[in-house]
Amino acid sequence: MAPARILVADDEQNLRRVLVALLRRDGHEVVQAADGAEAMTMLPSGVEVVITDLRMPHATGMELLQFASKHHPHIPVIMITAYGSVGQAVEAIKAGAFDYIEKPFEQDVIRATVQKAVAQAQANQASPRTEIYSPRDGEERGRFGLVGTSTEMQGVFGVIERVADTPSTVLITGESGTGKELVAKALHENSSRKDGPFIKINCAAIPKNLMESELFGYEKGAFTGAVNSKPGRFELADGGTLFLDEIGEIPVEMQVKLLRAIQESEFERVGGLKTIKVNVRLITATNRDLEQEIARGNFREDLYYRLNVVPLMIPPLRKRTGDIPILVTHIIKRFNERLKKNVAGLTDDAMLALEAHTWPGNIRELENILERTILFCREQRIAKDDLPDELTGADEADAAPAVVVGDNSERLDASAELSGDTSLKDIVKAETIRVERELIVRALDETGGNVTQAARLLKISRKSLQMKMKEFGLRERDGA
Repeated sequence: MAPARILVADDEQNLRRVLVALLRRDGHEVVQAADGAEAMTMLPSGVEVVITDLRMPHATGMELLQFASKHHPHIPVIMITAYGSVGQAVEAIKAGAFDYIEKPFEQDVIRATVQKAVAQAQANQASPRTEIYSPRDGEERGRFGLVGTSTEMQGVFGVIERVADTPSTVLITGESGTGKELVAKALHENSSRKDGPFIKINCAAIPKNLMESELFGYEKGAFTGAVNSKPGRFELADGGTLFLDEIGEIPVEMQVKLLRAIQESEFERVGGLKTIKVNVRLITATNRDLEQEIARGNFREDLYYRLNVVPLMIPPLRKRTGDIPILVTHIIKRFNERLKKNVAGLTDDAMLALEAHTWPGNIRELENILERTILFCREQRIAKDDLPDELTGADEADAAPAVVVGDNSERLDASAELSGDTSLKDIVKAETIRVERELIVRALDETGGNVTQAARLLKISRKSLQMKMKEFGLRERDGA
């Protein structure tokens, strides 16, 4: 499990000490808060996961959850609850908490829950944040809380309008960073189930051996550490919507149980005999080609057809470049507030550069570039020269900066010779590709092929590393 920055909020000092010691032994960086109000002030300080008691002075765990959900929705929140308060913890999950832990807790349970939360936090970092917009009178900027006026997005809006208030299962497909979770939430909030729970789970963030108990819950004594019974996500979503993101990551052995739960609307908890019936609307999403996964034997064909009742493909940003100006407007507005800046917009040539880019990382990449540019922009409007070189096509004629991998630091200099057929720009580009590939191979070798650890070593996001690996033909090395 990759280390993370974790905030522990609890008014009981002894409990904080136990949790902090346990988490630090596992390599995490831990910060503490003695109450909910103090915890709220610490959330912007790079916190990736929150563990909070339900009952605290000044601000309760539920109030902390509501604050985090509004201002820092990418941070998973784990609730700690005393025996007898489980009902409140379940309500917290329905309100957006990631999970809960009962006192007295087992160390293995804490570790497993934190492992899931850290994986979810990393997945959140690779996804676009929710775009909230406030159109002026008479100005159409999108629908269902989604930004976009392009023909491609109008098609998405049309499907949402027709199927939102139906029980039909929807399979949302699209590249990473296109906003599949936002579409799932729009389907829920525009249905008659909108007052019911919207329970989401990222299947890629759940270890395979915990998938069944995560979906269906477990009974007391079902396995080591199961000191009490616990409902699963299907049970928690009763009367509402269950969103299974990255559905292609569900283990094959679990797929038949999932199929039965979908078809019959019933299941048994792990270690239990009682059949539990639920009324759940299921929405799933994936960035994989499930038909190819079926051909490879990684996905059941019968489950695919059960999920793909209503297919909904979200277009990549390069296919909806007409939406870039309004997306930029909303992203700048949000980062102005967060970074205490006053950027008014972009110059025409800067906007043209954005529209010409292919955006392999989609909206998330656009957000990252604009955040970095706004942070360093000194004028009221972002000019083309303020944008990164990969958007402007600027030559990288200067020597490459020192790059640190592990404990070794070396300066990489191009050694190619100019010829009449080759420009300096071509040589620099070729040398950059060679250097990038060499560094990625070295990082993967040093981490035993673990992509998450290699990305940390290279100080880039896991998604960026995966895209580079695909570009350089290194996907077969992805063992993480």
